[in-house]
Amino acid sequence: MPRFKTPDYGLKMIPVDFAAQVVPGSFEFALCHLVDHELDLSALRERFCNDAGGAPAFDPAVLLKIVLLGYSRGLSSSRTIAAACAHNVLFMAVSGDSCPHFTTIAAFVSELGDEVTRLFTQVLLVCDRQGLIGRALFAVDGVKLPSSASKARSGTQADFLREATKMEAAVKQMMASHAAGDAQSQPEEARVRAERTRERLTREAAQIRAWLTEHPEDRKGARGAVPLSNRTDNESAKMATGKGVIQGYTGVVSVDAKAQIVLDAQAHGTGSEQALLLGTVDATEPYRSERTALCADAGYHSEANLKQLAECGIDAWICDNHYRSRDPRYAGQAKHKTKPDPLWDKSAKENKTRCFRPQDFQLAEDHSHCLCPAGKRLYANGSNCTIGGRHAIKFCGAERDCLPCELRSQCLRKPDTTKTRQVAFFMGKRDGTQSHTERMKARIDSDTGKRMIAARFATVEPVFGNLRHNKRLSRFTLRGRQKVDAQWKLWCMMHNIEKLAHHGYAG
Repeated sequence: MPRFKTPDYGLKMIPVDFAAQVVPGSFEFALCHLVDHELDLSALRERFCNDAGGAPAFDPAVLLKIVLLGYSRGLSSSRTIAAACAHNVLFMAVSGDSCPHFTTIAAFVSELGDEVTRLFTQVLLVCDRQGLIGRALFAVDGVKLPSSASKARSGTQADFLREATKMEAAVKQMMASHAAGDAQSQPEEARVRAERTRERLTREAAQIRAWLTEHPEDRKGARGAVPLSNRTDNESAKMATGKGVIQGYTGVVSVDAKAQIVLDAQAHGTGSEQALLLGTVDATEPYRSERTALCADAGYHSEANLKQLAECGIDAWICDNHYRSRDPRYAGQAKHKTKPDPLWDKSAKENKTRCFRPQDFQLAEDHSHCLCPAGKRLYANGSNCTIGGRHAIKFCGAERDCLPCELRSQCLRKPDTTKTRQVAFFMGKRDGTQSHTERMKARIDSDTGKRMIAARFATVEPVFGNLRHNKRLSRFTLRGRQKVDAQWKLWCMMHNIEKLAHHGYAG
């Protein structure tokens, strides 16, 4: 019978060479070399005023190393990072056997402010010096992540006022019931429970009233819209995602195609990506050249954005919402909706009944009339109209045909009050010129456009895959746009340093 040595997993007292733990070519080696020799942390160090007295503070360089190393290992919580500094040999080696409290780590991240932008830029300069920025294609995209905010505490000022009033009315009713219960010898346990409930409702109503005093107006959105406010983080937004509705921020990145270096990272409390494109384009201006192309998905497509990019002379490739329906490569994508998915049910949902669209009407060749789905004739009531700068022909049905028609409920939105159906056919731009959207559709549908869209997928999506899957970034842990923006930049900075390590930086 063979004999083997018995492994000993007990406690050992062994000497550890911290320098030997940071192996050249690894992420932690590139991180330490970058922070110690490349980054200027003087602005962070100047925040401390304990040179004449007070306890020694942790060096910002040490805290930055700890945070970025924790992010690279999928540790986003300050508590887990602090625990790793106490028990993980690699964290001990990188931090020089420092063991800061989790509140110190959390305060460092939340108080970085604008200084994180300068650190992010310094890392980009090192990436550029190493030849990792190609300047051929910049891909823009965003990801929506929940933050440390309660989705249930979202609403308008009227919603909050109504909620506080309802709580106060419930308290008055409970006090009246309590007084009546004393006369009838109410059980002690019931009285205590009612008293706790009354105190809780009173406290929450007072908090809502105080919040309304500090925020007397609703948030202002684009085009007069009123985004929902949030009592835990009023700069966050309620956003719809493929996995449901979240309360959080949109993290936007611009990625270079050569080595997937993140050139710009911003976090915004809005789910509308159209309003975020031009700010990202302006931020990447120092890295663009005359041959740089910019590519984004349909979320950033709008006539105003395309016009602004054209006026700036930027070679942009931004697809619209219907580009897949025009591309034969996506002809069989419907079959994937039948596949089961444990996270998202992709099966077709039962749609609400909608009215007939202009495509359902047959326009005569001489444009004198059109036929409805019921086979009835609609007569022209405007052959030279202008709607939104486009030439249009309008038709209207006759009451003798529309009133007794059996398809009224499918043809009219309000069949009880609307007598006849009207429909308009658009014949193109009135001045004969193409809109920026029409020009972009032609570019996207070309062979070059299809290659650019495919290149966008291969450029920016792996970055999100690395951050969200490999590094387990599932949510932002801070509140307030400035703090969340700083944390998002730290995650993307960690990604760039990882790219530096993979390409032999400081090896």
